[in-house]
Amino acid sequence: MVIRTVSLALAAALAAAGTAYAQTTVKIGVLTDMSSLYADLSGQGSVNAARMAVEDFGAERKGLKVEIISADHQNKPDVGSTIARQWLDVDKVDAIVDVPNSAVALAVNGIAKEKNKTLLISGAASADLTGKACTPNTVHWTYDTWALANGTGNAIIKTGGDTWFFLTADYAFGHALERDTEAVVLAAGGKVLGKVRHPLNTADFSSFLLQAQASKAKIIGLANAGGDTTNTIKQASEFGIVAGGQNLAGLLVFITDVHALGLKTAQGLIFTETFYWDKDEQTRAFAKRFAPQFKGVHPTMVHAGVYSAVLHYLKAAEALKDVSDGSKVVAKMKELPTDDPLFGKGTIRADGRKIHPAYLVEVKKPEESKAPWDYHKVRATIPADQAFRSIDKGECPLVK
Repeated sequence: MVIRTVSLALAAALAAAGTAYAQTTVKIGVLTDMSSLYADLSGQGSVNAARMAVEDFGAERKGLKVEIISADHQNKPDVGSTIARQWLDVDKVDAIVDVPNSAVALAVNGIAKEKNKTLLISGAASADLTGKACTPNTVHWTYDTWALANGTGNAIIKTGGDTWFFLTADYAFGHALERDTEAVVLAAGGKVLGKVRHPLNTADFSSFLLQAQASKAKIIGLANAGGDTTNTIKQASEFGIVAGGQNLAGLLVFITDVHALGLKTAQGLIFTETFYWDKDEQTRAFAKRFAPQFKGVHPTMVHAGVYSAVLHYLKAAEALKDVSDGSKVVAKMKELPTDDPLFGKGTIRADGRKIHPAYLVEVKKPEESKAPWDYHKVRATIPADQAFRSIDKGECPLVK
């Protein structure tokens, strides 16, 4: 009887040890902007979104022990690269998420490939990440410069905006957005009358706006984002640029930018998004949980992309039971159809481009807004098969 009791206890202990051994440990690093011009559209909100994805996935119940860590890349590629190497070499991070700032993302993209880990980009925009810089370790989730250029650029040209002047952030993201939008303008028979580039996180846009004003272009294309975009729009208003007959095209605008500007200043802005918090019951439910965790700020498409990407990554981790080989994890992510409450059903292509619809939105007039953060109305839905660049046009070496 004693022997049987000991045997049962030993069996239970071995079973418990087996369960613990079988648990897959996953470490995710949210590399983001915590302190500068992209902090509101990404930042701590991206960390919160990643944690919400882990919670909603039920990771512990499915045999995954998930740890979320975060760091501020300060919008500097060298800082971002140093953090990425520390995470992957020393801290045993399995996946890096978010990475607003295309210059940082492109640098980390190479490191993730070198270390064979997973990179899930939500905040960076350069379409080169699924073009000439594509790797088997990276998924570009939320939006890119091609989608923004074709969504917003085409819409504006169709309404008569056929002469453009570009005011561009002078780094990889701005260059790519200017390039992709210029291609749309020229393909439609429009003209680019000039362009000027400004340093990242500029306080004074007066000299750049004077050049744009002097060009007499119908459209001043803002190939910048975050605080740079809001400062440009505010100062353009002070210069009376719109009152003088020229129009501003915000080529990458977030709901946090509209909030910072206020509806009186931002009304009528047209831009492209891939997520809006007030689209349906599921997006509203997400926003209701998200906002109290982030100073009342409602989720941007970057936050939504982090949530969606982490959720799908965990599905691949559950299927594989091993996340040490980043290229295998990404291959499994491409194999599995995507499906989540924020972006709906979609796919990940061979070049790493996540495919889903995009939306052309217009900022409401103050009197049209019914509640706080009720800022946008959807003018058109761009179907998933049209929202992003065709896979054969990107020059991705993974595409056979």
